[in-house]
Amino acid sequence: RNGAGKTTTLRTIMGLWQASAGSIRFDGTDIARKPTPEIAARGIAYVPESMGIFASLTVQENLMLAARSGPLDDARLEWIFRFFPAMKKFWFLPAGLLSGGQKQMLSISRAIVEPRQLVLVDEPTKGLAPSIINNLIEAFRELKKTQTTILMVEQNFHAARSLGDSAVVMDAGRIVHSGRMADLAADEALQTRLLGLSL
Repeated sequence: RNGAGKTTTLRTIMGLWQASAGSIRFDGTDIARKPTPEIAARGIAYVPESMGIFASLTVQENLMLAARSGPLDDARLEWIFRFFPAMKKFWFLPAGLLSGGQKQMLSISRAIVEPRQLVLVDEPTKGLAPSIINNLIEAFRELKKTQTTILMVEQNFHAARSLGDSAVVMDAGRIVHSGRMADLAADEALQTRLLGLSL
Protein backbone atom coordinates (compact mmCIF):
# COMPACT_ATOMS: atom_id res chain seq x y z
CA ARG A 1 0.00 0.00 0.00
CA ASN A 2 1.02 3.62 -0.37
CA GLY A 3 2.80 4.89 2.72
CA ALA A 4 3.99 1.44 3.81
CA GLY A 5 7.67 2.46 3.75
CA LYS A 6 8.79 0.94 0.45
CA THR A 7 10.32 4.05 -1.09
CA THR A 8 11.82 5.00 2.27
CA THR A 9 13.57 1.63 2.33
CA LEU A 10 15.14 2.14 -1.11
CA ARG A 11 16.21 5.72 -0.37
CA THR A 12 17.76 4.62 2.90
CA ILE A 13 19.71 1.80 1.24
CA MET A 14 21.02 4.33 -1.29
CA GLY A 15 22.10 6.70 1.49
CA LEU A 16 19.74 9.47 0.42
CA TRP A 17 18.05 9.23 3.81
CA GLN A 18 19.71 8.19 7.08
CA ALA A 19 18.49 5.17 9.01
CA SER A 20 17.49 6.15 12.54
CA ALA A 21 18.67 2.78 13.88
CA GLY A 22 19.99 -0.58 12.78
CA SER A 23 22.29 -1.52 9.93
CA ILE A 24 22.16 -2.08 6.19
CA ARG A 25 24.54 -4.80 5.12
CA PHE A 26 25.70 -5.15 1.52
CA ASP A 27 28.35 -7.67 0.50
CA GLY A 28 29.34 -8.11 4.14
CA THR A 29 29.73 -4.38 4.90
CA ASP A 30 27.44 -2.05 6.84
CA ILE A 31 26.63 0.79 4.44
CA ALA A 32 24.04 2.53 6.62
CA ARG A 33 26.29 5.53 7.33
CA LYS A 34 28.11 5.65 4.00
CA PRO A 35 27.62 8.63 1.65
CA THR A 36 25.58 8.02 -1.50
CA PRO A 37 28.55 8.29 -3.94
CA GLU A 38 30.41 5.59 -2.01
CA ILE A 39 27.34 3.35 -2.04
CA ALA A 40 27.01 3.84 -5.81
CA ALA A 41 30.70 3.04 -6.26
CA ARG A 42 30.09 -0.34 -4.60
CA GLY A 43 27.90 -1.30 -7.57
CA ILE A 44 24.46 -0.17 -6.42
CA ALA A 45 22.20 1.79 -8.78
CA TYR A 46 18.86 3.46 -8.05
CA VAL A 47 15.89 4.11 -10.33
CA PRO A 48 13.66 6.52 -8.38
CA GLU A 49 9.90 6.71 -8.87
CA SER A 50 10.38 10.32 -10.00
CA MET A 51 12.87 9.05 -12.63
CA GLY A 52 15.36 11.83 -11.78
CA ILE A 53 16.56 12.44 -15.33
CA PHE A 54 18.37 15.61 -16.41
CA ALA A 55 15.74 17.21 -18.65
CA SER A 56 18.04 19.70 -20.37
CA LEU A 57 20.62 17.06 -21.27
CA THR A 58 20.26 14.67 -24.21
CA VAL A 59 19.62 10.95 -23.83
CA GLN A 60 23.29 10.40 -24.69
CA GLU A 61 24.49 12.88 -22.07
CA ASN A 62 22.25 11.34 -19.38
CA LEU A 63 23.81 7.94 -20.06
CA MET A 64 27.34 9.35 -20.22
CA LEU A 65 26.90 10.83 -16.75
CA ALA A 66 25.85 7.43 -15.42
CA ALA A 67 28.87 5.65 -16.88
CA ARG A 68 31.15 6.06 -13.89
CA SER A 69 34.06 3.99 -15.15
CA GLY A 70 34.63 5.79 -18.44
CA PRO A 71 33.30 5.93 -22.00
CA LEU A 72 30.02 4.24 -22.89
CA ASP A 73 30.42 0.60 -23.87
CA ASP A 74 29.02 0.02 -27.38
CA ALA A 75 28.03 -3.60 -26.71
CA ARG A 76 26.22 -2.59 -23.53
CA LEU A 77 24.41 0.19 -25.39
CA GLU A 78 23.25 -2.19 -28.11
CA TRP A 79 21.93 -4.50 -25.39
CA ILE A 80 19.95 -1.60 -23.91
CA PHE A 81 18.70 -0.49 -27.34
CA ARG A 82 17.35 -3.98 -27.98
CA PHE A 83 14.87 -3.54 -25.13
CA PHE A 84 14.43 0.23 -25.29
CA PRO A 85 14.77 1.21 -28.99
CA ALA A 86 13.48 4.72 -28.21
CA MET A 87 16.82 5.41 -26.50
CA LYS A 88 18.62 4.97 -29.83
CA LYS A 89 15.95 6.84 -31.79
CA PHE A 90 16.06 9.88 -29.49
CA TRP A 91 19.81 9.70 -28.73
CA PHE A 92 20.41 13.42 -29.37
CA LEU A 93 17.05 14.68 -28.08
CA PRO A 94 16.84 16.57 -24.76
CA ALA A 95 15.45 14.13 -22.20
CA GLY A 96 12.79 16.62 -21.12
CA LEU A 97 11.07 16.18 -24.49
CA LEU A 98 10.59 12.43 -24.05
CA SER A 99 7.20 10.94 -23.16
CA GLY A 100 6.63 9.60 -19.65
CA GLY A 101 7.31 6.04 -20.74
CA GLN A 102 10.45 7.05 -22.60
CA LYS A 103 11.72 8.93 -19.53
CA GLN A 104 11.21 5.76 -17.49
CA MET A 105 13.18 3.80 -20.10
CA LEU A 106 15.98 6.38 -19.84
CA SER A 107 16.00 6.21 -16.05
CA ILE A 108 16.32 2.42 -16.17
CA SER A 109 18.91 2.57 -18.96
CA ARG A 110 21.03 4.91 -16.84
CA ALA A 111 20.97 2.47 -13.94
CA ILE A 112 22.11 -0.46 -16.09
CA VAL A 113 24.47 1.32 -18.52
CA GLU A 114 27.28 -0.35 -16.59
CA PRO A 115 27.23 -3.71 -14.79
CA ARG A 116 25.85 -3.38 -11.25
CA GLN A 117 25.64 -5.79 -8.35
CA LEU A 118 22.33 -4.39 -7.10
CA VAL A 119 19.69 -2.28 -8.83
CA LEU A 120 17.03 -0.60 -6.68
CA VAL A 121 13.91 0.12 -8.74
CA ASP A 122 10.93 2.09 -7.42
CA GLU A 123 7.57 1.51 -9.18
CA PRO A 124 9.02 1.06 -12.69
CA THR A 125 5.69 0.21 -14.39
CA LYS A 126 3.70 3.11 -12.96
CA GLY A 127 1.78 4.83 -15.77
CA LEU A 128 3.37 2.77 -18.56
CA ALA A 129 1.60 1.19 -21.51
CA PRO A 130 1.39 -2.64 -21.46
CA SER A 131 3.79 -2.99 -24.41
CA ILE A 132 6.45 -0.93 -22.62
CA ILE A 133 5.89 -2.93 -19.43
CA ASN A 134 6.54 -6.16 -21.38
CA ASN A 135 9.82 -4.75 -22.74
CA LEU A 136 10.79 -3.67 -19.24
CA ILE A 137 10.05 -7.13 -17.82
CA GLU A 138 12.14 -8.74 -20.57
CA ALA A 139 15.04 -6.34 -19.91
CA PHE A 140 14.98 -7.13 -16.19
CA ARG A 141 14.86 -10.87 -16.91
CA GLU A 142 18.01 -10.51 -19.02
CA LEU A 143 19.60 -8.36 -16.32
CA LYS A 144 18.99 -11.09 -13.74
CA LYS A 145 21.00 -13.49 -15.90
CA THR A 146 24.06 -11.25 -15.48
CA GLN A 147 24.19 -11.97 -11.73
CA THR A 148 22.60 -8.63 -10.92
CA THR A 149 20.21 -8.54 -7.98
CA ILE A 150 17.10 -6.42 -8.47
CA LEU A 151 15.22 -5.04 -5.48
CA MET A 152 12.00 -3.76 -6.97
CA VAL A 153 9.11 -1.90 -5.35
CA GLU A 154 6.08 -2.73 -7.46
CA GLN A 155 2.32 -2.67 -7.04
CA ASN A 156 1.66 -4.18 -10.48
CA PHE A 157 1.34 -7.81 -9.41
CA HIS A 158 1.74 -9.14 -12.97
CA ALA A 159 5.16 -7.47 -13.30
CA ALA A 160 6.24 -8.48 -9.81
CA ARG A 161 5.14 -12.09 -10.33
CA SER A 162 6.87 -12.24 -13.74
CA LEU A 163 10.22 -11.17 -12.28
CA GLY A 164 10.27 -12.00 -8.61
CA ASP A 165 12.01 -14.91 -6.95
CA SER A 166 11.14 -13.63 -3.48
CA ALA A 167 8.30 -11.41 -2.29
CA VAL A 168 8.16 -9.12 0.72
CA VAL A 169 4.97 -7.31 1.73
CA MET A 170 5.32 -4.19 3.89
CA ASP A 171 2.75 -2.40 6.01
CA ALA A 172 3.34 0.63 8.22
CA GLY A 173 7.11 0.33 7.87
CA ARG A 174 7.27 -3.33 8.85
CA ILE A 175 7.60 -6.56 6.91
CA VAL A 176 4.35 -8.50 7.34
CA HIS A 177 5.17 -11.29 4.91
CA SER A 178 8.29 -12.72 3.33
CA GLY A 179 8.52 -15.78 1.13
CA ARG A 180 8.79 -17.17 -2.37
CA MET A 181 6.97 -15.20 -5.06
CA ALA A 182 5.63 -18.44 -6.56
CA ASP A 183 3.95 -19.29 -3.26
CA LEU A 184 2.31 -15.87 -2.98
CA ALA A 185 1.18 -15.98 -6.63
CA ALA A 186 -0.45 -19.38 -6.11
CA ASP A 187 -2.24 -18.58 -2.83
CA GLU A 188 -5.29 -16.36 -3.37
CA ALA A 189 -6.27 -16.56 0.29
CA LEU A 190 -2.84 -15.26 1.31
CA GLN A 191 -3.08 -12.46 -1.26
CA THR A 192 -6.46 -11.42 0.12
CA ARG A 193 -5.21 -11.51 3.71
CA LEU A 194 -2.05 -9.52 2.98
CA LEU A 195 -3.22 -7.13 0.30
CA GLY A 196 -6.96 -6.95 0.75
CA LEU A 197 -7.70 -8.45 -2.66
CA SER A 198 -6.99 -11.49 -4.77
CA LEU A 199 -4.55 -10.72 -7.57
